[in-house]
Amino acid sequence: MSFSNPGNKILRRSVVGHEGEWVKSFDPPQENPPTPELLNPTNPVPAFVAATIPGATNEIPFTQRVHLMQGRDIQMWDGRKLGFFLIQNPDVPEAVDGTFPGPTIRVPRGVIFHGQVNGHGQPAHTVHWHGIEPTAMNDGVGHTSMELGKYTYQWQPNHIGSYFYHCHRSTIQHFEYGLYGFLIIEPPDAYDPSDGKNVGGYPRRTAANLSNYPIFPGFIGGNLESGDPHAMTIPYDIEALWVIDDIDSVWREQAEHAHQTFPKHGNNPGVDDRFDENASGSYDFFAFHDYNPDYFVVTGVDFPGRIGSTVSIRPGLTVPAALNSGVGGMQISINARRNQTILIRLLCAAYTKIKVTFPVDVVVIAIDGRSLGVPPFGRYNHPYTVPAGKPIEMSTAQRIDVLIRSNRPTSSFGQIEYRHHLSDAFLLNGRIPIVIK
Repeated sequence: MSFSNPGNKILRRSVVGHEGEWVKSFDPPQENPPTPELLNPTNPVPAFVAATIPGATNEIPFTQRVHLMQGRDIQMWDGRKLGFFLIQNPDVPEAVDGTFPGPTIRVPRGVIFHGQVNGHGQPAHTVHWHGIEPTAMNDGVGHTSMELGKYTYQWQPNHIGSYFYHCHRSTIQHFEYGLYGFLIIEPPDAYDPSDGKNVGGYPRRTAANLSNYPIFPGFIGGNLESGDPHAMTIPYDIEALWVIDDIDSVWREQAEHAHQTFPKHGNNPGVDDRFDENASGSYDFFAFHDYNPDYFVVTGVDFPGRIGSTVSIRPGLTVPAALNSGVGGMQISINARRNQTILIRLLCAAYTKIKVTFPVDVVVIAIDGRSLGVPPFGRYNHPYTVPAGKPIEMSTAQRIDVLIRSNRPTSSFGQIEYRHHLSDAFLLNGRIPIVIK
């Protein structure tokens, strides 16, 4: 095997004589190549889901199945139906028809992960495991990785934290239309019940260096190379997932087709491709840079208000165990008791500017899947406190993990402020109930 004689070849149409057609969205062939250097998967989560979720299966042992895309209309708060591209998990009845966002995938650190991904609908698709940093063949970036067909992605997670997965072909459209889901890397023994833990519930642990925050009990320091699965971790009692998104309904009406980002071909690829004109034919392109959202969402729940309003989602909202890798009790609206440790995982899936504000002090413990102050990054960063009322600014694809622990009752709201990405105009203030009894 060498650069000139690779072990696995991806068949592609030659660009010779077709240079004027070779633009980024040109369809590759629908190949189903084998996974290079294939190892035996060791992920226990699919079997746990099959054993605990009624009707769930594990058709391919130790393997997570991901199907995309399922086109479906979803009714918004005002009764209007908008088109989405959705991710399916054919092993779980609740996800067979696709969900928005896609099902949350939880994986123990250190296992060999296999994700068998099938592309459906208009080609082509990939899955990019954002932040995992696998081998190039398994990274899922369009035109530099695997485009589907069908392919089994293989990787081994090394850092406990918050990530996400998404289609990386025609990304600006496919991501916005719903082809993404949350991805959580947990401690190595998260799905091992031998020590009596509640594998399908809480408390759970995540990576953090809280040596300077004695307010949070249960922190274990130590050396990551010691073999202790809990080294540099903290237990949490409550877990909330806030996936922040926005939707431009005009996009949904004018670009319902997955090829909509195709430009009109010029004669010199990359130079005179006409992105500012509608192409002739059935796949008319329109200006995707003209983005003006008018619906606003958190973890699939839309805030019931027009532009310029301040509105709340209802209390008591949770993520079903079937859509959270078998773990029941993950919250959206927060309902906790005093002196419980609350972990809130934030993902900005919006294209607008986002400001998140909490009614109590929070401690930021991780950014983009890397825990602050945890080796090998301990020399360069550390957890920090964000006082109540001070905004946390977020941009597209960013993840931030924060902890709350309060000894005082609270009945208030976390707030998500949406502002236009160009003009900075106020769009909406979405409120999420936070109740600590």
